[in-house]
This record gives sequence, structure tokens and C-alpha cells, in this order.
Amino acid sequence: MPKVKTNRVKYPEGWELIEPTLRELQAKMREAENNPHDGKRKCEALWPIFKIAHQKSRYIFDLYHRRKEISKELYEFCMDQGYADRNLIAKWKKVSLKPVLSEICSVRILSFSLLLQVKMPGYERLCCLRCMQPRDHNFATTCVCRVPKHLREEKVIECVHCGCRGCASGD
Repeated sequence: MPKVKTNRVKYPEGWELIEPTLRELQAKMREAENNPHDGKRKCEALWPIFKIAHQKSRYIFDLYHRRKEISKELYEFCMDQGYADRNLIAKWKKVSLKPVLSEICSVRILSFSLLLQVKMPGYERLCCLRCMQPRDHNFATTCVCRVPKHLREEKVIECVHCGCRGCASGD
């Protein structure tokens, strides 16, 4: 006799701690999707949806990477189930390896055993992935929200894609 497949998801340990917040954000998302967008531009109707998706991803990112309050299993479960954007979180935690020169080598040999992980600034506050893709913008650049505030001509701006008012790391 064949096995009967069920669609029941087994929740990992610790799920009950984050479930209320994620359910609340899901309800906000449903409400934002169903809101009428009369009188708004087509892109403006999507801004609340982008904002809530960013909040969910940031919540899970902070719980795992900053506060260390959830397990890796629960973190991966949230990613697999679509509670957070895996690609956006990958940009937030982007790390670069830089070789460091050994000071005591008179032979001038680059010491690769002394590799340090240095966090590359610029993506830790990224609002959405569309804002950094050059193909979506004029002149193959990034979005205006990625420009630091002190370099902007206009002081108050809004991103066309997600409504962000500034996600540059220097702000």
C-alpha cells in the first residue's frame, strides 16, 4: 500500500517564540496586498509590500546574526518557507576576505595564512535588491536611495521601486 503524503510542516524548536511576530507581519502583508490603490501610481501601491517584506527579513536576520536567539535549523526553516528573503540577507551579511602583508618578512612574501575577514560597508542597510541592480536604472547606476544624504542634491527623495528614503551605509 502506498504511503499517504501529508502537507503538514514540522516546525523546529523555537518556532513558538517567533511565530506571533511572523503571523502579525503576515497579516499586515495581506492587508497591504488588499488595500485599494486608487489615486496612487502603480509603483506606489507596491511600497507597503516591499516595506513589510523588508521588516520580516530584517527580523529574522537580527534574531540569528545579531542577537543569536534562534538556532540555525530555525533560521534555515524560515528561509526555506519564504518568511525571509535569502538573497537580501546574503547582501546584509556580505563579507570580503582581504590578505594582510606580513610585517616581519624580509623576503617580501605575501602571507596568506593571515587572512582577515573585513566587513565591506555599503550593503548592511540595503532596502531591496532592485535598488542595487544597474539594469533597472538610467545610465547603469544604482538607485537614488543608495546615495549618502550628504552627497544628494535634493534632501528628501523616495525610491521609485520600494519607497525607500535612503539606505546608504553612510547615512
